Amino acid sequence: MTVDTPTVGYVHSTENFATFDGPGIRYAIFLQGCRMRCQFCHNPDTWDLETDSMREVTANELLDEAEHFKSYWGPKGGITLSGGESLLQIDFLLELFTEAKKRGIHTTLDTAGQPFTRRDPWFSKFNELLEVTDLILLDIKEINNQRHKKETGWRNDNILDLATYLSEVGQPAWIRHVLVPTMSDFDEDLIELDKFIKTLNNVERVEVLPYHTMGKFKWENLGRAYPLDGVPEPTEARVKNANELLHTADYTGYLTD
Repeated sequence: MTVDTPTVGYVHSTENFATFDGPGIRYAIFLQGCRMRCQFCHNPDTWDLETDSMREVTANELLDEAEHFKSYWGPKGGITLSGGESLLQIDFLLELFTEAKKRGIHTTLDTAGQPFTRRDPWFSKFNELLEVTDLILLDIKEINNQRHKKETGWRNDNILDLATYLSEVGQPAWIRHVLVPTMSDFDEDLIELDKFIKTLNNVERVEVLPYHTMGKFKWENLGRAYPLDGVPEPTEARVKNANELLHTADYTGYLTD
């Protein structure tokens, strides 16, 4: 890919020693902007595409910063693009990952999949992106479409289609599910999600991410009412139940990070 003028990315923040955003130790980059409005979101400050606090950077500037920490990554580490929803900045993402592969850096994309479409020109760009993406972390918030729309403001049809497409092309992926009491912790839905994941042939790992309230203060700082006020974090028993229903132990990818 030849670029005359570098694409500018809109970055919310970075984390130097991320351990929950892919294999190994990673440099996590949280991009600004997201269309979904998840009631359990712990980064609502990343929603707006333009804010006074965001930073404008080029791909090479960001990679130069990341490589300061390369010695800590080990054989499995690298960079992870998250958000917000990083696929909303697909041109920047493509340029960043292309340059990262030239530098020998492992690339991971963390996405909720909401922008996915098989229509061009977006789809062609996405396929270019897959060529320089080592791993995708795909959040499936809820398998039930009605509940998904209630929780996030959007249906999940294109998100599930993304999961299917990644399987079709053999793109390595981890599936992640945020477990929220009263919202995404229904046995029947976990069983359906398990059935769906079993139709995919590219899933290396399935993760249950227990809901937490650590992002509540961000809602308050933004002057927004926290929609899950009073909803408790899931019990150990419910987290164990979700892991059992999703058969997370059956997936062996990167279990020894």
